[in-house]
Amino acid sequence: MSRPIDRREFLSGVLALAAAGVAARPLAGLVSAPAGAAENAVRSSKSVRRLVLCTLYGGNDGLNMVVPYEDPAYYDARSNIAVDANRLLPLSSGLGLNPVVPGLKRLWDAGQLAIVRGVGYPDPSLSHFQGMAIWQTASPSGDVATGWLGRWLDMTRSNPLRACSVGPIVLPAMAGDKTQAAAVQDSTSGGAQLPNASHDVLAVYRQLQGHRPGAGSSVNAIAASGREMLSTSRTFAAALDHEPPPVLPDGVDDGDIGTQLDIVSSLIRAGVPTQAFAVTQGGYDTHSGEVTTQSQLLSQLDTAITSFFASLAGYPEAKGTTLLIHTEFGRRVDSNGSDGTDHGTANNVLVIGPSISGGFYGDQPSLTKLDENGNLLFEIDFRSVYATVLEHVIGIDSRSVLGKRYPLLGFI
Repeated sequence: MSRPIDRREFLSGVLALAAAGVAARPLAGLVSAPAGAAENAVRSSKSVRRLVLCTLYGGNDGLNMVVPYEDPAYYDARSNIAVDANRLLPLSSGLGLNPVVPGLKRLWDAGQLAIVRGVGYPDPSLSHFQGMAIWQTASPSGDVATGWLGRWLDMTRSNPLRACSVGPIVLPAMAGDKTQAAAVQDSTSGGAQLPNASHDVLAVYRQLQGHRPGAGSSVNAIAASGREMLSTSRTFAAALDHEPPPVLPDGVDDGDIGTQLDIVSSLIRAGVPTQAFAVTQGGYDTHSGEVTTQSQLLSQLDTAITSFFASLAGYPEAKGTTLLIHTEFGRRVDSNGSDGTDHGTANNVLVIGPSISGGFYGDQPSLTKLDENGNLLFEIDFRSVYATVLEHVIGIDSRSVLGKRYPLLGFI
């Protein structure tokens, strides 16, 4: 069960990740807006549309999450891990949700869940590292180093609060050439921190961020980034002071993803002007014992999503909030001998929110007409999903980020 985030822990986490970001990207990763811009930017943001990007690391098995239970090929290929049709939460078109995600079923029934089927790209990679890099950069060719949302940040550098990556890592999708998202580490993630983030420590740290004539452009650029980081952390910490995270009933577990979405919810309810958030959940590389592992992870994800949207209910900010869930690839159609599945290709992408036009998008991939490796053939290029949220949630010409136009989908 997620626990309340203490302001001091939160602030020290912000300092730790921001400092790490400066060290890792001394020039390309800087936020260079004038000191104080973050605090001055806080405003009523009821009309702002927000994207929450949720990345599932490891390759979530979409066929055991959105199950084609009326297709006999599913049970023929997965006799040892198939989900019993009698336990599924039926949707339509012969498909049903895994029984551990009842919250998603309620969102489907409310018309707020879109399932984009058969999402992938040409010549897919079965490597975790390369596959995730492709999804993070939106560049299957590998010739682009920046994240797809990072390129949007590079075009709108005036406000360091425009994007926020929550959790143990800064999502590469939010790293641009000159700008990257603010980084917030939840209190359970560990890592190096300024000792207790005490008043004395912060005072010394603040002094180190002052402009020093003659110190050189690189030194002063890093100092400017530090000043903006302090300003950003004060803004976020003050927001969390006024918006405590929801408390789950005893015995209910939403894991780290729940803690991350709690932070996002608190910031949205507080009215910070952040337009894009990123959260992550790992552990989906289910080569063995898939049923137990995936069920636990999906149950935590489902509880976290349910709590997230419930906490936004009644807030004007809720209407413009869209949650996009993806993973680096799907799993193979045939199960293996270890009660698991190996790396595959095409998969589902979930898009959730009050403004979403729910339903299925794209055709269901055939379980028998496969590629030469026995994997699903993709139907929709993942960049069409990105293009749709860039145009209709972020509010930017998608071609400027993706390099060309991709067909927009009708889920928003």
